[in-house]
Amino acid sequence: MLNQALIVARKEIADNWRDRRSLVSALLYALMGPAIVMMVSFTTRASAVLIGMMSVFTLVSAFAGGVNLAMDAVAGERERRSLLPLLLNPLRRRDIMIGKWLAVSLFSAAGVIINLAGFAIVLHAPRPMFLAAAAVLPLALLAAALQLLISTECRAAKEAHTYLSMLVFLPMIAGMFQVFHPLSPRAWLNFLPVLGQQLQLEQWMHSAPVSFAQAAGLCCFTGAAALLILEAAALRLERDEIVYGD
Repeated sequence: MLNQALIVARKEIADNWRDRRSLVSALLYALMGPAIVMMVSFTTRASAVLIGMMSVFTLVSAFAGGVNLAMDAVAGERERRSLLPLLLNPLRRRDIMIGKWLAVSLFSAAGVIINLAGFAIVLHAPRPMFLAAAAVLPLALLAAALQLLISTECRAAKEAHTYLSMLVFLPMIAGMFQVFHPLSPRAWLNFLPVLGQQLQLEQWMHSAPVSFAQAAGLCCFTGAAALLILEAAALRLERDEIVYGD
C-alpha cells in the first residue's frame, strides 16, 4: 500500500536528514557544476562549450543527489543488522523498496533542482532551466532505482560506496563523449535515457524547438526503465541472503 511506502520513505528521509556530512556532500556535488562553469565562463564565451558542460553536470547531479542515501538504505542497514528488524514488520517488501526509492528519488530530484538553479544564476537563463528540470527529473527516478538495485547487491556500505561512486561517472562519460564526439542524429537517440536528456538540454539552451511528443516519449521510456529496475530491486529484497545478511 502507498501509505506503508510513505512511512518507510519518511523514515529514510528523517535518518538521512540527520547526517549533516551526507547533506553537505550532496550539496557540493550539486553546486560543483555551476561553480566550474562560472569559472570557465571567465576565460571563454563559447556558448557551445558552456552548454555542453552544463548538460554533463546536470546529468551527474541526477545520480549524485541521492547516492549517500541509496548506499545506506540497503547495504548500510544490512551491515548494521537493522534491515532484518525492518523486514520483520508487517509490510510487503515491495512497499519497503518503493518507500526507499521515493526517499532516494526526493534527494536526487533536489540535487537536480539545486544544480539547475545554480546554472540559471550563472548563465542568466531561468526559463530554459525550468524546461530542463522537466526533462531531467525523470532521470532522477531512474538513477534512484538503479542505485538501490546496486545497494541490494552489496554486503556493506563501503562496498556500495565503491560501486555507486563508479555509477556517478557513467553519465559523465556518456555526456563528455557526446560533447566531443557528437553522434549523427537518429530519432531513437532522443528516447534513450541519459543521452536523450542531454540532447534535450542542449536543444533548449540553444533555443531550438523540442516536440512535445519527443519530450513525453523520453519521459515515458525513462519512467518505464525506472519501474523495471525498481521491480528487480524489490525481487532481490525477497532473497534470504538479503534478509539474513549471509
